[in-house]
Amino acid sequence: MIPTNFNDWKRCIEIDCKIKLNEDFARQRLKIYQDNNNQESLKFIQLYGEQHLNNIVQWYKKIVNDGNN
Repeated sequence: MIPTNFNDWKRCIEIDCKIKLNEDFARQRLKIYQDNNNQESLKFIQLYGEQHLNNIVQWYKKIVNDGNN
């Protein structure tokens, strides 16, 4: 199942994948996913679609912004 909201996505990353979502990790992922020429980004779009990529970019930005508060 592809998460359709921030809370489901966060739970999937942190609990299912056992990845700590912190500001540094989010910034690293944003560098990749905001680069339209990055092979990983292109593969992600191929697998999950551009809308989901846009969603996770916004969710990673939320992690970064929440880390600055």
